[in-house]
Amino acid sequence: MTGVRELSEPTRNPEAPDGTAIEVHDLRMRYGSVDVLNGVEFTAYRGEVLALLGPNGAGKTTTIEILEGFRMRSAGDVSVLGVDPAHGKESWRARLGIVLQSWRDHGKWRVAELLGHLGRYYAAYSTPERRRPHDVDELISRVGLEEHASKKVSMLSGGQRRRLDVAIGIVGRPEVLFLDEPTAGFDPHARREFHDLVHRLSDLEDTTILLTTHDLDEAEKLADRILILAGGRILANGSADALAKQVSGQAEVRWSRHGELFVHSTEDATGFVRELFAQYGEEIADLEVRRASLEDTYMTLVHEFESGRSEAAAQTFEGVTR
Repeated sequence: MTGVRELSEPTRNPEAPDGTAIEVHDLRMRYGSVDVLNGVEFTAYRGEVLALLGPNGAGKTTTIEILEGFRMRSAGDVSVLGVDPAHGKESWRARLGIVLQSWRDHGKWRVAELLGHLGRYYAAYSTPERRRPHDVDELISRVGLEEHASKKVSMLSGGQRRRLDVAIGIVGRPEVLFLDEPTAGFDPHARREFHDLVHRLSDLEDTTILLTTHDLDEAEKLADRILILAGGRILANGSADALAKQVSGQAEVRWSRHGELFVHSTEDATGFVRELFAQYGEEIADLEVRRASLEDTYMTLVHEFESGRSEAAAQTFEGVTR
């Protein structure tokens, strides 16, 4: 079986003390005679944001549920915060946060009361390094629900309920946070605020975040690394830029001169632009340099896979030094 190599150095040093948050080796899951996961391998480090992408049926939900301890695997080694999720106890679960696509409706509770009630379950697991739970008022402010703190959950709009889902997921100040389509139903303003929240959690609280999303633009903005899962295995593992460069080493340079538009493809965009200005100087206008996006990369890989060329899809990302 063709493997896949990481396309960039991890954002956290794996040799650092206690630096690994998630380790997955040869993870397999079989339902009857169908292999849903077939040798999945990856590592996530503390404070790192990973996006798990893949077409429907690729095994993303199964992978996440195994890491959360909600589903037993068929084979392989899995560790989350140094614990096998299959045997994780309550003290281990208190260190995790989970935001599902849909949440049980606590319609009769008021927002602040619900968060305060849930937060109290985490108090017993507070440590000097990580005080639990979050202050309710601060948490409500973080997710943008200040004006709705006293409202019943049943009175919230869909987007407001989704913000509450996120608040519930982080009320215990998790060390590892699982996000399943977290911004579904968010308007653009709420999505931007959520992105800021994710960056604060990873940068300031050293929270490791593993998210699934079909919004490739969101994945590109949020994730330190992208994992693309198809056919039960990881086909690509690297930063969005590294993945894009591996699919297409060329950049597209666009510019105008005296009102006429020009387009040129080159492997050395910096050198080409330098020569362009050396030749035409201030005559150059509307300059734009575009490399392959994560969406371009993803669609190329998935097209290869769905066309029956799974080995070609994996080989696209072979041969890159770690």
